[in-house]
Amino acid sequence: MPYDLEALEKFRLSGKILCEAREEMRGYIKEGMLVIDVCERAEGLIRSKGGVPAFPCNVSIDEVAAHYTSPPGDVSVIPVGSTVKVDMGVQVDGYVTDTAFTVSFNSEGRSMTATAEFALKSVIDSICGDMSTGRIGGLIETAIRNHGFKPISNLTGHSVGRYLIHAGTSIPNVATVTTNKVGVGDIFAVEPFVTQPDAVARVDDSSKHTIFRLVRGKSVKNVYAKQLLKYIEINFRTLPFTERWLTDVVPQEHYGEAFKELLKSKIITSYPVFVEASKKPVAQVEHTLLIKKDGCEVLT
Repeated sequence: MPYDLEALEKFRLSGKILCEAREEMRGYIKEGMLVIDVCERAEGLIRSKGGVPAFPCNVSIDEVAAHYTSPPGDVSVIPVGSTVKVDMGVQVDGYVTDTAFTVSFNSEGRSMTATAEFALKSVIDSICGDMSTGRIGGLIETAIRNHGFKPISNLTGHSVGRYLIHAGTSIPNVATVTTNKVGVGDIFAVEPFVTQPDAVARVDDSSKHTIFRLVRGKSVKNVYAKQLLKYIEINFRTLPFTERWLTDVVPQEHYGEAFKELLKSKIITSYPVFVEASKKPVAQVEHTLLIKKDGCEVLT
């Protein structure tokens, strides 16, 4: 859906803030560092630059492909020799941009990261209005396979919108036959995921859930659940959030019961952490693109 000039300027500001925060984060990641420090550093940078995190910073390590953010009190660390994906988002007045980078402390991970970057550049150099999303997936898959690696077949890029991270249309990372196209004026996050040549190259849902989203408003009996719900509705709307952002909203002794009621009532839903099916490491990069008739504008 094409946006007016005011909306586009907010997307551009969102992307500028996100680009600056991402580049500052690149040199911050170190082996042995607490994952929660990475998450909170990224989110703090975004806020300090005048943006609002569009979702919790994802720090997904090795075979974990996506959707891990630190829960409150997380003591997990970045392992020596690991491959670390950092996925960040910004919203300005609800207008969302999304980006990701990978830092790897091993040679194969660095090769996978370079391959993901090459695949993303292949799309940026070729994408234009009315291009089939299946053809875009083919560009990504060819670039990755030509470098001796595999794309993750069931992870995709996506359109973004106002208070929407996944706004309807997906960008596959493999060639597909589809009638879906990217339109002039649309905004898409393109994110190649790369794994090893002997991997299954598909992700499965794990039992971990660290990111949540409001699904629907509904009356609740518990006074603290009601207070928590109101805070979520006002501050996050339809955007994802983490429990780290909620722990001071209600008294600590009532928080666990209140949060469980929102989950049990299906007022909020959770995102499973995605893990590569054969437990092989994954690299990822991502930019948000404004589609033009003869090319694109990289917003991030």
